[in-house]
Amino acid sequence: MSDIRAALRAQAIETPSWAYGNSGTRFKVFAQRGVPRDPYEKLADAAQVHAFTGVAPTVALHIPWDRVDDYADLARHASELGVRIGAINSNVFQDDDYRLGSVTNPDPAVRRKALDHLLACVDVMDATGSDTLKLWFSDGTNYPGQDDVRARQDRLAEALSAVYDRLGAGQRFLLEYKLFEPAFYVTDVPDWGTAYAHCLRLGERAQVVVDTGHHAPGTNIEFIVAFLLREGKLGGFDFNSRFYADDDLMVGAADPFQLFRIMYEVIRGGALSGRYAGGPEQGVAFMLDQCHNIEPKIPGQIRSVMNIQEATAKALRVDADALAKAQAEGDVLAANAALMDAYNTDVRPILAELRQEMGLDPDPMAAYARSGYFEKIAAERVGGTQAGWGA
Repeated sequence: MSDIRAALRAQAIETPSWAYGNSGTRFKVFAQRGVPRDPYEKLADAAQVHAFTGVAPTVALHIPWDRVDDYADLARHASELGVRIGAINSNVFQDDDYRLGSVTNPDPAVRRKALDHLLACVDVMDATGSDTLKLWFSDGTNYPGQDDVRARQDRLAEALSAVYDRLGAGQRFLLEYKLFEPAFYVTDVPDWGTAYAHCLRLGERAQVVVDTGHHAPGTNIEFIVAFLLREGKLGGFDFNSRFYADDDLMVGAADPFQLFRIMYEVIRGGALSGRYAGGPEQGVAFMLDQCHNIEPKIPGQIRSVMNIQEATAKALRVDADALAKAQAEGDVLAANAALMDAYNTDVRPILAELRQEMGLDPDPMAAYARSGYFEKIAAERVGGTQAGWGA
């Protein structure tokens, strides 16, 4: 039990700045009171999640949504709040110029613009002390014959190589993939295999990020996790839940058993602490990527962190010796029972005790509700423009 508590105490989960702004679906974004108006206020909200959970010490930024004049000052502000800047997320999907793609666009001028933005994101990494750049491309085509599929892969490889060469010591990039949307015929990075192939050619500082909402229904995500860990190419997660497509709901909401299975493979691969044999120097980044449309922002992030903690605690309770014995003997039912027994364990008392040991309230959700922080920001954050998609 002491080993389990030590592992849980060392766990670190990164929250995304955009989760604190107004976000939702393509049909409607519902504004809420107290939403941050700038990156400084986003960091203040993220600091609340860390204060009540104790395991959310870093905040991912999204550029240009989190653009400021002085990124070093933003990093200092984060430190004063008790958190740090995490991954820098690029954005080459919102400008009109990117209608036919960004780094894979047939127009060299558009490709240059997109690449310049990616390189500028590395500058932001330098200024904030971030060691991770996260790349996602909406690039693709809607119609057969719209563009040369092979040529687009060549353009993508050229851009990724340029970014890779720009990285400084101790920096890396994570390449995200997505099955579809907004491109519906061909997506230029549609799956983990495509991302893996590009990263493999570049070197050890290019890894794959697994977004749990970016797969076809029925995809065995834990297999992907196990494979990438085995190859030393799993750089991080974007944790969320999906019912149909890329829903970006709170992680663990749709299929908590899947989250448990994923975390078991993370533990099996020796990557819970972040680092694993043959993996990236910086370790695996456990990031949230969610959009809180109808639920309050900060409690949504706190609940998501708690869901990951619960899945992790259950996965840590798997009897590895009993499981290995059953697998070696071909005892299918006993092997499955070893996983199910751990999954069906109520780990909430363990986590409550751990939080008390860390000097935290055993119930982060209730503690935040009592803190009065929401009432404070709802009263103070009046006027100005609330942050949201695109800002």
